[in-house]
Amino acid sequence: EIRQLLSNIQDMERLMTRIIYKTANGRDLRALSSTISNIKPIKSLISECNSGYLKEIFSQLDNLDDLYSLIDQAISEEPPVSVREGKIIKKGYNKDVDELNLILTDGKGWLAQIEAREKEKTGIKNLKIGYNKVFGYYIEVTKSNINEVPETYIRKQTLANCERYITEELKDLENKILSANDKVSSLEFEIFSQILNYTSSQIDRVQKTAKAVAKLDVVASFGKTAIDYKYVCPEITINDEIIISEGRHPVVEKVLKNSLFVPNDTLLNCSTNKVVLLTGPNMAGKSTYMRQIAIITLMAQIGSFVPAKYAKIGIVDKIFTRVGASDDLASGQSTFMLEMTEVAHILKNATSKSLLILDEIGRGTSTFDGMSIAKSVIEYIIKKKKLNCKTLFATHYHELTDMEAIYDGIVNYNVAVKKHGDEITFLRKIIKGASDDSYGIQVAKLAGVPVEVVERAKEILVEIESNIEVPRDKKTFKKEAFSDDQISLGDVNNDNIIKYLRKVSIDSVTPIEAINILNELLTMLD
Repeated sequence: EIRQLLSNIQDMERLMTRIIYKTANGRDLRALSSTISNIKPIKSLISECNSGYLKEIFSQLDNLDDLYSLIDQAISEEPPVSVREGKIIKKGYNKDVDELNLILTDGKGWLAQIEAREKEKTGIKNLKIGYNKVFGYYIEVTKSNINEVPETYIRKQTLANCERYITEELKDLENKILSANDKVSSLEFEIFSQILNYTSSQIDRVQKTAKAVAKLDVVASFGKTAIDYKYVCPEITINDEIIISEGRHPVVEKVLKNSLFVPNDTLLNCSTNKVVLLTGPNMAGKSTYMRQIAIITLMAQIGSFVPAKYAKIGIVDKIFTRVGASDDLASGQSTFMLEMTEVAHILKNATSKSLLILDEIGRGTSTFDGMSIAKSVIEYIIKKKKLNCKTLFATHYHELTDMEAIYDGIVNYNVAVKKHGDEITFLRKIIKGASDDSYGIQVAKLAGVPVEVVERAKEILVEIESNIEVPRDKKTFKKEAFSDDQISLGDVNNDNIIKYLRKVSIDSVTPIEAINILNELLTMLD
């Protein structure tokens, strides 16, 4: 019932912003009034609840009866968009407005009476009274009846098939009607502005109520979601453990169409399971698993039930994630540079109470550099004097799994894969131990890479692993083709080329000089 009432409530703070800045119209005030009408029944419903939090919300909700009454009595049920053209103030609210509107409505009747009387007096059956902005009200007579026009008519306009006239009576009525129209529009705008000013003065009350409604909306949504998707109430503790039984990713499980989500268990603490080294092929579900732990931890700490069979969540002060990256070309940062910047931020700001989610650290550079960085980061995290915090670390560097035997608190887990010859099936289950293979070539095949490329990749893999050259198309690849020609930045700091480049002033070099400099550099490379 509360959620049904909440669905009728509009954004009160946004409406108040428009009201304060005088950009609101009658429809905005009506929207505010309609919203306020739901507050009282909401309060009535939650008054029966025993929850301390709901009682707190109850005390913060203001019925805003005075605002509702003012708007309901003053503003028309369906006001126009414009606030300067009248018809915005409801009948019965202001005496002067009612009188002016009566002149406008009766004026049309008076015009009809004059038209009927003139037809009868002149005998001109097709005589009619019209109006335009140039001449105002006029009597129109066709050319065939001009001879029957009385001398009291004053000719105003001649058209191809008719003549237009005015009379003193018509002119007086016109002044009366038009002045009433201007007056009522002006008066209604003045009254509307007064209502806006009063409503603006109640901003504190409206904001307080809006915040209370927002809180209620959140907890109502938490409750509905928990029931619909079978979430469980987590046990919140102040120790360092995160224990999750059959945890699920709340978003991924909803978007899967043709398969069921595979739940997984989690055990993290700051002693025996401090750093979980997660290995396994791409697409197997490593990132989803790590993200679901972060989301479950966050959901628990904001007061929501969580997608799991059981959860015991220790409070964390921060959740740091380093998952995926995109090139920041605008600022000149590569994917790897961006990754390292984020890692630096994490290592500087994390504490022993933090939760770290690190995915594929070091993948943006050469294998040995990346593996060295990844291992160094893990060592920094595991040491008590440094971070000593709960960490999930996914990697393709299988050499890192040896760290389990060296450091207390590092444990290996992997995503289970079932292999049938060259085919693999992702089981999506997290199991103890290290993965025996990255299955990169099999994943490439699953992704639709051409068979020729996949088969050649297998040949090259055999060659690299056995250090034996594999011929292709009766041509042999030289061993040197696989040598690492990458220049290490650490080795070239004192190189002559670097020294030479540092002396070059880019701003003052001409195109010819630039070509000569390039030639010099090529000579130095030889």
